[in-house]
Amino acid sequence: MTTRDRIPTYEALALQLQRLGAECVFGLMSDETAMLIASLDGAGVRFIGARHENCAVAMAEGYAAASGRLGIALVGRGPATANALHGIVYARKTGSPVLLMMGAPSGAPLNPNALGPDTKALDSVAVLRAAGVRHVSLDDADVAPQLLAHAYASAHQGAMALLLPMNVLNGSTPATALVDAPSTGTAARPPAPRAAALEAAATQIARARRPLILAGAGAHRAGARDTLVQLAEHLGAVLATTMKAKDMFRGHPFDCGVLGSFSHGAGRRLIDQTDCVIAFGAGLNQRTSSQGTSLPETATLVQVDVSREAVGRWLHCDVGVVGDAREVADRLLALLPARGEADRPMHAPSVRDALARYRPEADFEASHTASTVDPRSAGIAFDRALPRERNVVYDAGNFLSMAPYVHVPGPGQIKQASDFSSIGMGFGTAMGFAHGAPERVTVLFIGDGAFLMTLGELETVAREGIPMVIVVMNDGAYGAELHYLRQRNMAVSVAQFPQVDYAPIAAGFGFQTATVRTVGEILALAPLLAAPDGPIFIDCKINGAVTAGFLEETAPAR
Repeated sequence: MTTRDRIPTYEALALQLQRLGAECVFGLMSDETAMLIASLDGAGVRFIGARHENCAVAMAEGYAAASGRLGIALVGRGPATANALHGIVYARKTGSPVLLMMGAPSGAPLNPNALGPDTKALDSVAVLRAAGVRHVSLDDADVAPQLLAHAYASAHQGAMALLLPMNVLNGSTPATALVDAPSTGTAARPPAPRAAALEAAATQIARARRPLILAGAGAHRAGARDTLVQLAEHLGAVLATTMKAKDMFRGHPFDCGVLGSFSHGAGRRLIDQTDCVIAFGAGLNQRTSSQGTSLPETATLVQVDVSREAVGRWLHCDVGVVGDAREVADRLLALLPARGEADRPMHAPSVRDALARYRPEADFEASHTASTVDPRSAGIAFDRALPRERNVVYDAGNFLSMAPYVHVPGPGQIKQASDFSSIGMGFGTAMGFAHGAPERVTVLFIGDGAFLMTLGELETVAREGIPMVIVVMNDGAYGAELHYLRQRNMAVSVAQFPQVDYAPIAAGFGFQTATVRTVGEILALAPLLAAPDGPIFIDCKINGAVTAGFLEETAPAR
């Protein structure tokens, strides 16, 4: 084979990504990956560069979550891999389809007479094993495209890393080695629900007078909404969701909103009356259960999930049914007789009227100050000022007391970047989400502590033209830690930092900006938010004295 029959391996990989249908790659350039990145543009694959590897991986995850397509992140070896580790673990925990292409040291033995140590040395394989991420190394340039295609297909089942040793990446590959996209495989069909389990569930449900149907993200992924609504009408049940399935039933007259730490007053009053909860595709974690207190102790729990391990894992379960949410709901419809009006107390006109009359302002007494707005009131105001068709991405923190009051078109338009229980993942996730679902404006709500970690990505938004509205919920503190310390009678000054006006900083990157301290100032932004012309940045000064409900739930007993 002549040299004209071979091409650089980095070029072969770029061409293979194009052949596989990759639309974009997120990353941050390093000397190991620079030539591959430069080759992507020539292959028709857009490279979107972040300012930190952690954000690059989060962008790939957000893109995957929004679009349903594979998200691809490309980072270097050693320090780049270390920087990306937070995002790598986060991507693995979310379960989104993400391919992590990562530089790696040469597989060839080091020259014993080489000058100096390898200052980038890091055992990437050990790191990935510790992170629980599947991985494969590209060790043969002749079959590099085939191995990339294999990793590409495998990553559709969850985070997958492809290590790119420098000696292979800088080698040559047969020009004929490119392959067509392999099958990504069909998702394993959920097990058919066992007849005995369905009968047991139906028996418990038939005994209930005040049933509640709870839908989680699994029910949304199963496309079970309409069937669950039909089952609720059949049984006279009220409806609720987990936070990850927020607004799945929005507009239904018996929608109680979110169950648990992010519930609202009218919904809680009805949830407290239920005697049977039928949970579909809901993990029933500590937020959904409010540390085990959100459901009446006497209520029967029927849990439906495709994963046998999920049933009863975090919360007691009286009957477990393993199966697809929509299929199980259909089977229960067939097994259970429809109820007459007298046997549907949860569908009484008084219940319908109570939910229709609910106004979020009634949930709390607003705590504004002369220079700050109550974060809950801010959430209500942003809900009214923002376009109805929107994606909403949340970072983590005490400011999430606002989250119950901001609505989305449905569960596919909400994203929480807290699967690794840390702050700082929201910015990258939101950028990827915005790129993956550009038909709606993406709104990022982020605390000032997390924003300070990722402030440099303002430049990424401006450079890449990512359509976003960024709202910094600014309390001048690490809010969650401040309340944690306060609840334990310890000094909070270590969690506080000086107030900064971030709007001029964002303006320097080309953002339209505003600083708001009142509900009126937020509502006045509605014309700007209705038709954004470029990225928008809002510094929202909030009263940090308001404690989020999920933090109050974990406070020590007095």
